[in-house]
Amino acid sequence: MIEHFLIRIGINAMALVIVTQIIPGIYFAQDDLGAVLGVATILAVVNALLKPIISFLSCPLIIVTLGLFVFVINGLMLLVTARLSGGRLAVDGWLPAVFGGIAMALVTMALELVLARFASPGKGAAIG
Repeated sequence: MIEHFLIRIGINAMALVIVTQIIPGIYFAQDDLGAVLGVATILAVVNALLKPIISFLSCPLIIVTLGLFVFVINGLMLLVTARLSGGRLAVDGWLPAVFGGIAMALVTMALELVLARFASPGKGAAIG
């Protein structure tokens, strides 16, 4: 279980670095490994604890929007992470947060697919 959490932090760290490079309005105050890993840890905890609650409470909106509201939830998770990071991560508003949430989802999915290939060659098993 701790291995899965550490893998999640690593994936979040790589995804955050990529997202800060491609989405204007999302950036690290300091470009050092400690800041990136700290923010990735906060994001992993926020996604593990807060995201399921928010997703459950907003289930009607997710259904009505055919799942598109999930991107807003992902943006909210980035905003919460930025607030909890003590200034290490900055998100300049809702629009960069939503686009960052979309980018985080896509980059995370791609990284998980690549890691799953390396974890069990030939099987393509998912991480977790």
